[in-house]
Amino acid sequence: MILVFDLDDTLFDDMQFVRGGLHEVSRYLHKTYSIPTNVSFPLFIRQAGKNRSRVFDNVLSMLGLHTKREIKKCIGIYRSHKPRLSLHGDALRCFKRLRAFPLYIVTDGHKTVQAAKIKALGLDKHVKFSFITHRYGVRHAKPSPWCFLKICKIEKVHPGEVVYVADNPEKDFVGIKPLGFVTVRILRGRCRHIVKTRRHEAAFRIDSLDELTLEFLDKIIRTD
Repeated sequence: MILVFDLDDTLFDDMQFVRGGLHEVSRYLHKTYSIPTNVSFPLFIRQAGKNRSRVFDNVLSMLGLHTKREIKKCIGIYRSHKPRLSLHGDALRCFKRLRAFPLYIVTDGHKTVQAAKIKALGLDKHVKFSFITHRYGVRHAKPSPWCFLKICKIEKVHPGEVVYVADNPEKDFVGIKPLGFVTVRILRGRCRHIVKTRRHEAAFRIDSLDELTLEFLDKIIRTD
């Protein structure tokens, strides 16, 4: 049996990275434009909760600083900051409990950002390898099964022997379920309340990684 995990919100709270990056941007705005961090930072956090993809557009517009140059500068600071992150407690317990099995990560996102998260979390000591999909081309990002099939090839196993644990039913399961991979959705983070059709939904659901016991895994491998 092979276990594969998503990264953001599955193994740690991604808001840790978001808050850290936005704080660095706030420091830059204070240094460059004398805008107090206690003014810009709450704006960033509020806007990130509403529409993370447009957080810099929205806040810089509010502050009268909206230019392509400033947006690019802020994105660069956000992506390149050195994060201080910690795994969910149940993730650490899960890694210890299942250390006898090959463990992998498959994650989408900006390759420099995801690599920084993996390093900050110390995941190299817990997993065999972390696949950052964008390193292999955007076409291989989820829902593409490319990285999962690569894991099968490395481990010389069939998809039915691979369990993928992730949180986002929009993209995490729809590409690999038809191939026979065993899919488990953890209900937490921004995607907790998303409701999708059976085609997009995982075969199994859990509320905590503590539920990934040997007994549970043996059951779902046999059931699926």
